[in-house]
Amino acid sequence: MVTVIELLYAVSTLVFVVAGLTMVGMAMRAYVQTSRQSMLHLSLGFSLAVAGAAATMISAFLTGFAGPRSLLLVNSGLTTFGYLFVMYSLVTYE
Repeated sequence: MVTVIELLYAVSTLVFVVAGLTMVGMAMRAYVQTSRQSMLHLSLGFSLAVAGAAATMISAFLTGFAGPRSLLLVNSGLTTFGYLFVMYSLVTYE
């Protein structure tokens, strides 16, 4: 049985994924319109952050929330690399 906290976790993660994919789409549209490489980096950064959240949520439910350290490592790692790409896109934006 899914607890309230698990349901809230799933809902907040799904909202994050939808918002993140919206940002990916906006960055890709900006790249098509401007041909600026920084928009590709921005898109990749948001994609990695979304992948981290989605992979963590899926893994958590599949494993019954076993191995929280591994789950947190995946989430933190992908989110960190994603934000590094977002930062790089901001630094290289012309």
